[in-house]
Parts: sequence; structure tokens; C-alpha cells
Amino acid sequence: MIEVRNLNLAFGEGEKRNQVLYDVDFAVQQGEIFGLVGESGSGKTTVLKCLAGLFTHWQGELAINGTPLEHRIGRERCRLVQMVFQDPYGSLHPRHTIGDILEEPLHIHGLPQRDQRINAWLDKVGLNRAFRDRYPHQLSGGQRQRVAIARALILEPQVLLLDEPTSALDVSVQAEILNLLGDLQKESKLTYLMVTHDLGVIAHLCQKVAVMQYGKILETLTTDALVNDAAESDYTRMLVNASQQYSREMAREVAAY
Repeated sequence: MIEVRNLNLAFGEGEKRNQVLYDVDFAVQQGEIFGLVGESGSGKTTVLKCLAGLFTHWQGELAINGTPLEHRIGRERCRLVQMVFQDPYGSLHPRHTIGDILEEPLHIHGLPQRDQRINAWLDKVGLNRAFRDRYPHQLSGGQRQRVAIARALILEPQVLLLDEPTSALDVSVQAEILNLLGDLQKESKLTYLMVTHDLGVIAHLCQKVAVMQYGKILETLTTDALVNDAAESDYTRMLVNASQQYSREMAREVAAY
């Protein structure tokens, strides 16, 4: 469903040129939940933005459902792939009601039965129809992220890109959102590409994971292999150890690796 081949990306020119992705390669099968994990600054979110069309000057080959992606964003891509961002408050327009936020993509793409679609998706993400008249600041963080998920899926895409969708939420709410994403994926047979630095999230939701460092893929393995300490890369094993037992010494070791 998702194919990434020799993906390279750099910002700036000449002496100020800074390359952030180096020959990134991986593939995600249809209906699979695939994780990208690594420390902050490793290039995880940058990969998502290339697939979503937010960065268009990449080099390499990107394809979704066998269709090569162009170096621009168009309506066809928006119907095929959508993205849920890390900060649910920053991704929702503060002066638009929830109803307006959900109606906007339907209006842009000229889809009919907008009221029915909005009500149906509010129900699917666990919000009632009274939320249509509320503004983002009147919602909790978890409720805002539910709206962001509904907005992404209201166009019925085949692929959902998830940029640390629970990291800005309280711990008590994180499991609810992860369970919601899991239920929606099974119901609609969606393909997920999820970015996170939390190996617990990977173990809970993903089937496969690629480990990134300094803009490169170090290794790709199944979640079972990751959990059962079958990683080949020293860096991956270090991340697993750090997630299981935090210490200042371990944190310094990971940072210096």
C-alpha cells in the first residue's frame, strides 16, 4: 500500500545545505499498522510530511496503492491519504466550530450528504452531535484529537498517517485514543503509518516497525521481534532497554550513541 524507495530530503543550498533524510526505504502492506520509531530529530515526521505532500522537494520514489506520488499535493492524494497531527489544538482552527471543521473537507471535495456524514463520524469517534456547535477550546485534549481523527477519515482515505497522536494527551486518555484508532482500522480496513518515540505504543498497535536514526533506517522488524529482544541493531536494543528502565546513565548513553 505504501512504498518508500531511496527517499532523500535536504533543506537549504550550498554551504547551508542540510540533508535530513538519507535513502529511506520501507514498504507497508495493505491493512497493516506500521511504526516509525526513533529519537527526536531522527526524521520520522519528515517522512510523513513527504507522503502527505507537505514537503514536495524530496528525491526518490513514493507510491500509495501502486500510484506514484507527484511533487505536489492534489485532491486525488487528499482522498487517498490523510494525516493526524501531534497537537490536536494546533491542528484545529480556533474560530471554527467542530461542525465547520468537519464540513470543510466535504465542501472542498464536493461530497453530498454532509450532515449525515458529519453526524456519523462524530458517533464513530465517540462524540455526540451536540459537539457540532462547540469550538476547539471548549473541548478536552482527547476530544480534540477525536475531532482531528474524524476530520482525517471523513473523506474515507485508504491510508492514515499518524504523527505521535497520543503524545500531547494525558496518560489516562492515551489508551482510549489508541483503542479508538485500532477499532477504526479494523472496521474500515485502513493502512496506518504511525510515528512515535514510545515503544509501548508500537507494541500495543503496530505489526511492524522501522527504527530511524539521523535520517536513516537502521533496521525493520516485526513488533514480536522487537518485544522479544531480537533486534539486530545496537541502537534498537538500547532504545528497548531505555524504554523498560529509565536511568540518567541510560539517557546519556542513548543521547551519545
